[in-house]
Amino acid sequence: MEDLLYVIPANSSKEEVLDLVKSHPEIKFVSLVGVDMAGNDTDEKIPVRIFLKDIDDFYAGTAVQTDGSSVVLTGIATLNNAKVDMPIDPSVNWFVDYNMEYYDDETGKPVGTLRIPSFLVHEGKRVDSRAVLADSMEFVKKELLKLFKENPKMSGLESIDGNDVVDISFTSATELEFWVKTPLEEAAIEEMSASQVMQEQYWERTHGAVRTAMETCLLELDKYGFSVEMGHKEVGGLKAQIDENGHMTHVCEQLEIDWRFADALQAADNEIFVRTVVKEVFRSMGLEVSFKAKPMIGLAGNGEHTHIGMAAITKDGKLHNLFTADDQLKDFMSSVGYGAIMGLLKNYESINPFVSATNDSLNRLKPGFEAPVCIVTSLGHKPDQPSRNRTILAGLIRDLGNPYATRFELRACNPYTNTYLVLAAIYSACLDGIKVAVKHTTAELLAELSKEAGEEGFYLEKDRAYRSEKDVFEDYTEEERDRLFGAPPATVWENMQNFENYPEKKAVITSGGALNDQIINAFRDGALIRWKTELIARIIPENRDIVRKAREIKSDFVTDQDSYNWNKINGIRTYLAKDSIDEKSLFTLLINALNEGDYATASGLQVEMYDKVEELKALYDSYSKNMI
Repeated sequence: MEDLLYVIPANSSKEEVLDLVKSHPEIKFVSLVGVDMAGNDTDEKIPVRIFLKDIDDFYAGTAVQTDGSSVVLTGIATLNNAKVDMPIDPSVNWFVDYNMEYYDDETGKPVGTLRIPSFLVHEGKRVDSRAVLADSMEFVKKELLKLFKENPKMSGLESIDGNDVVDISFTSATELEFWVKTPLEEAAIEEMSASQVMQEQYWERTHGAVRTAMETCLLELDKYGFSVEMGHKEVGGLKAQIDENGHMTHVCEQLEIDWRFADALQAADNEIFVRTVVKEVFRSMGLEVSFKAKPMIGLAGNGEHTHIGMAAITKDGKLHNLFTADDQLKDFMSSVGYGAIMGLLKNYESINPFVSATNDSLNRLKPGFEAPVCIVTSLGHKPDQPSRNRTILAGLIRDLGNPYATRFELRACNPYTNTYLVLAAIYSACLDGIKVAVKHTTAELLAELSKEAGEEGFYLEKDRAYRSEKDVFEDYTEEERDRLFGAPPATVWENMQNFENYPEKKAVITSGGALNDQIINAFRDGALIRWKTELIARIIPENRDIVRKAREIKSDFVTDQDSYNWNKINGIRTYLAKDSIDEKSLFTLLINALNEGDYATASGLQVEMYDKVEELKALYDSYSKNMI
């Protein structure tokens, strides 16, 4: 299959595109990939002959339309105003997706679909996630170029003359964590939790179908030019079993794949295609993949650390990492780097809704699973000794031997985070901090970032601390974390309310005009619809099943401890799920609040439901273990 076409490079001309597609008759279809507010990517099958005949219309956005019902553009594309056009984006790579289960009779090759990243246009305006990121990057670039002209010498970047800066590059990288399992087989949560605590799985050797699928993924992704760096087992999982036929059963493992960084927009596009490849490869080998942030309560969730970088290109064509200080042994980073991390942290309440917009994403961000729970950074103890603190939200990554490697890592994202909107919000927030930082020295900026809560600063909030080199999970109580670094949202509703609660921070991320009120409202409203629907249709029924399964165990030998436990269990069961004429159960109260649009009440009831269900599970586990 060496002669298959895998990528049409970014910025290829129409003529080059036509020549490549015509010379590869195994490409039978094209699919325009627009990304809505929920991060969903569209997929269609358009015969390639139509694309070749009407290529000008595809570029203009008049060849393909959707009625708006197939994409999440809540409040934008409505039933009575639904027309959405899809102009293609030639500025990024186009990937060919091959169906390895269907070979073309004429060529003997798998049938290919050319997936073309596109924009979604409604009433003449681009209203999709890709456009928000692309337009935001243009705004931030323009503002940074202006800053360099106004401040040609910046602290920590004295080697660069701002007048020589002609372009700004924004680089990003994501990774992919996922759980893989054999269909219709369940493994014991308790056993996997013990394996996780004992670190029996982390970076262990893969076996059988999992190994084959992982290796196939790595080789396939490299064909597309992703420059895969590593694939390995993650902390979660359990050793598989072998049946009487020698086949592996009860596979339940957590894996991770890493690949090279790219331009911000390309990086987000890459992530979507990587997910597709991974899911298809594992499916072809009889394995299910889950990218959900928290597929199983009580076990490690799937994170997606998102890396953020920024570089300047000068007149001589050289690339300069804007976060790296000229003297890395003296400074942790440049003034631009300090400004970027301070802007991200100060305005994180307006970024977080894009990071965690689902029930399971917030379930992942709990102490004990190496997922961040509060707004704080770590730089390392000394500039000449780079280190990493895995308990913080956003960390500085440095390599003294490689000045191009300096970047920030946001640890709160998950595989279903809308990377386009997150990057747009992050870079906008970074710009806010950089505008202030360029007026200060690196020493002043280090002091500002390291200030104690209650200490007045020139940019950061007085009552908050923003840096800690400690173990945030172990060295602070929950009350201390909330006081120093801010209380994290417990529900999707609480997180979306941050747009209302912090208007000054919302103003920062909307300053460029691309991430505007219309986009934010569409994102928020869509997230709340999904939050409500999932609670009513999935989470409450699942919890109701847990209640029903917590039955009294009949035994000839029952102690007073057993009776006490059962009475307590039954009280919780009744409180959660049993209505009477005079009193409604928690489940009913929650459903009623959601249906009536009383989301504040529903949010509180959701938190109470989670606590009660966990209490029920723990009590029933103790109760059942005492029965003999």
